[in-house]
Amino acid sequence: MSRIFQTLGAGHDDIPLLWIAAPLTGLLVQPIVGYLSDRTWHPKLGRRRPYFLIGAILSSIALFFVPHSSVLWMAAGFLWILDASINISMEPFRALVADKLPESQRSYGFVVQTLIIGIGTWVASNLPWMISQLGVSDSAPQGVVPMSVKVAFGIGALVFLISVLYTIFTTSEYPPEDMEAFEKEKQKKNQFIPDIVNNIGNMPLTMKKLGVIQFFSWFAFFTMWSLANPALTEHVFNAPAPIEANFNMEILEQKEAFDVANTTFQKASNRVGSAMGIYGLSSMAFALLLTFYTAKRNINRKYVHMASLILGGLGFIGMYLIDNPEHLKYCFVLVGIAWGSILSMPYAMLSSSVDPKKMGMFMGIFNMFIVIPQIIAALGGINFISGLLGDEAINAMLVAGGSLIIAGLCNFLITNKSAISYQS
Repeated sequence: MSRIFQTLGAGHDDIPLLWIAAPLTGLLVQPIVGYLSDRTWHPKLGRRRPYFLIGAILSSIALFFVPHSSVLWMAAGFLWILDASINISMEPFRALVADKLPESQRSYGFVVQTLIIGIGTWVASNLPWMISQLGVSDSAPQGVVPMSVKVAFGIGALVFLISVLYTIFTTSEYPPEDMEAFEKEKQKKNQFIPDIVNNIGNMPLTMKKLGVIQFFSWFAFFTMWSLANPALTEHVFNAPAPIEANFNMEILEQKEAFDVANTTFQKASNRVGSAMGIYGLSSMAFALLLTFYTAKRNINRKYVHMASLILGGLGFIGMYLIDNPEHLKYCFVLVGIAWGSILSMPYAMLSSSVDPKKMGMFMGIFNMFIVIPQIIAALGGINFISGLLGDEAINAMLVAGGSLIIAGLCNFLITNKSAISYQS
């Protein structure tokens, strides 16, 4: 998305605000979907799967049209639609893992989910590069997204729809234990707002402490998602996005110079995307190791998460220090270890600390600790803090590194033994 925004003329200081769609839609959509899915039972689709289906259809449509945006506001608008739709699918997926598994297997379950996410991240990040290697052009006129990116988004839309449909048709859900009581609860007057407010006020202490860790973790990753492309194309590949105002398009030589600079930027963006794909690959490898281990043994979730986040923070800081683009992959290996832990350990710890009957709602409320730091980052938090270090876009990666290390150290706050390690 950052690459598309830059192609359509956005400066790197504008990009975090353009990304605000993601956390805002999550803040609004996920608690609502979590609440509704707790109170849903469809005879054929069950509790969570109706939301998978709706979210997948809308997301796939938005994914297809995003790279065909002709102006910046259109791309930002499609991102709002895309993120709202993805959130409809995402929250019930997490709740489904907790629904399906006994407490003793939840670390294992969330780790397996992380493993599969890692595979998708690696493939998706490399798609534009893979497609360009097949001969699809990275070049495009000023203000037009290259065909390689358009094809990648189209493939993403198709894969997303097929994978969610596969889940819907091959996964069963357990009905409520007491269907009569469940139906009576559904027929009560809608108490959505009071229930949300009451559960926020009475959330378990462990959930609040995990929220602090989540705050710094997701501030860091939002910084990466929004600013890694401008930061790394400029600092590591020396190929920043050309600014149209610096070229006189009526002069042939200047137009040709712009086209060369733009193609160089697009190719550098492909390489940044491929490097970022490494974090999906390493999160997958990390999750695979945890999968084998947690299948038979308990782990100390607290210390695993702490060490993982600190390693990820060092990976972000390393992006500032390297002088060889080939070394970028090692930084993303470390970032991937943190990402693999973020997608599994907090949810495993949370699911051991909340009422199973309200799992969907609490997962939705927990999402507030994910989206609020992203909103703060988008509304100027990243620009302000990184601006204290200088004007270069790469300073944002230093901010991400520091934030992730703070998140790691905040794991010392977790003291609930059942959250730290399941005891049978």
